[in-house]
Amino acid sequence: MKPAHYVIRGGEQGFERLRVLARVMQPVTESLLDRVGVAKGMSCLDVGCGGGQVTCELARRVGPEGKALGLDIDETKLSLARYEAGKRGLTNAEFRKTDIRAAGGNQDYDLLYSRFLLTHLNDPGRVVDHMRTHLRLGGVMVLEDIDFSGYFTYPPSPSFRRYHQLYTAAVRRRGGDPDIGPRLPMLLAAAGFESVQIHIAQPMGFQGEVKLINPITMENIADVVLDEGLASQGEIDYIVRQLYEIADMPNTIAGMPRVVQAWGYRGA
Repeated sequence: MKPAHYVIRGGEQGFERLRVLARVMQPVTESLLDRVGVAKGMSCLDVGCGGGQVTCELARRVGPEGKALGLDIDETKLSLARYEAGKRGLTNAEFRKTDIRAAGGNQDYDLLYSRFLLTHLNDPGRVVDHMRTHLRLGGVMVLEDIDFSGYFTYPPSPSFRRYHQLYTAAVRRRGGDPDIGPRLPMLLAAAGFESVQIHIAQPMGFQGEVKLINPITMENIADVVLDEGLASQGEIDYIVRQLYEIADMPNTIAGMPRVVQAWGYRGA
């Protein structure tokens, strides 16, 4: 989804960032889906699906007997997601341009999944309440979202600290919560979900794509940072260069913010 307050670029550039992010998050998210128990024949809904990588994984797991529907409001990303699903022969994966807040709840789904969406919304509790109406009784809602306060590089970097400040300020200016992760279990409980569970993950590394998340994200929030007057183009360019240099150094550690995974089951 790409509402007006979404701070990260959409379109093809945003899609390329999401592809890197999906590869970095793949083992973490697949472990979560293993834990929840995605089974053959299930009907799954991926809200704010972006590039559709998790939608495709859900479609693969549920098999031809099941289905996976990805919702987003960025048509460019959805078109690319359809192409990727077609290449993989996933005829049970569908993508639709829809804002979940405007979609009627019809209790059609066994599993509802959403990753890195609620952090950008000014009404996450209402959205969770509404998403609940799309689940069958006993269905499971699965959420992954960030706690940006639990973010670091090693050794510490002034450019990373500035990136951290800019991202946090940009999200808050647009009405979101960059540290929403720890709130997820409470949002589920408040919406009436039962047997709520939580797991924490944080992909980090000395090498590989995980280290590129910082500079790529800084590039992709530049428009909002400029619009909000938080930094100049010169400062943004300098921070991006520094973050790429950190990523290139073999003796540095970088990666993702802390990621909170939470899930619960719809009761009567």
